[in-house]
Amino acid sequence: MTNQFNFEDAVKALQAGKNLNGKDGVLTGLIKQLSEAALQAELEQHLANEQQPNRKNGSSTKTVKSSVGNFELDTPRDRNGSFEPQLVKKNQTALTDEIDQKILSMFSMGMSYRDINKHIEDMYGMNVATGMISAVTDKLIPELKAWQQRPLDSHYPIVWLDAIHYKVKEDGRYISKAVYTLLGLNIHGKKEILGLHLSENEGANYWLSVLTDLNNRGVKDILIACIDGLTGFPEAIKAIFPETEIQLCIVHQIR
Repeated sequence: MTNQFNFEDAVKALQAGKNLNGKDGVLTGLIKQLSEAALQAELEQHLANEQQPNRKNGSSTKTVKSSVGNFELDTPRDRNGSFEPQLVKKNQTALTDEIDQKILSMFSMGMSYRDINKHIEDMYGMNVATGMISAVTDKLIPELKAWQQRPLDSHYPIVWLDAIHYKVKEDGRYISKAVYTLLGLNIHGKKEILGLHLSENEGANYWLSVLTDLNNRGVKDILIACIDGLTGFPEAIKAIFPETEIQLCIVHQIR
């Protein structure tokens, strides 16, 4: 794929007043990239199941309409001409609102393999083979992880750290999940989400692993850490940033 969707560039574009929708909208590039990733996964699965010798044969381009804007979609081809894409069929020139909203929701699901798998299965229908679902998921997961693992600045004047608890449905029952949210104020005075982590519950030990990830991605110094009153939280911060004087202030929820 070309013209990879860049989350940081998208944020800057929004801050500069660029539209979400439309031909050059921020979301249009994301829909295009993930659609093409899914189509590539479909072709690879098709080739793996072919009885006759077959291989990739470039791509064809067509204009596709979606609820967020039009874009040029590159559909991969095979040498034998037996490949029939399912996400965007050969003669299809429009994505339904349902499909592109599901693609966006898959991107926002983060690292949950189960949720992404369910969305793709629902999108394709029950006749899609398990191998196809796995192939598509395997193509999308690197796109989802790239943002979470991106390098960060070395210094942040202020970082807000809070775990927000949600009731989510899993395996037919509602359970509590903690989303660890890290919001930073960078040296240019701009707020940015540094990370989102999902856990069964909130605890100082898990915060230690979250802070370790922050450090591994380049953060070396925090001037002020705003946290809640969780026991062991200050010690976890000191363990990762021992030479940093961190002022602790009680917060109830990140805004």
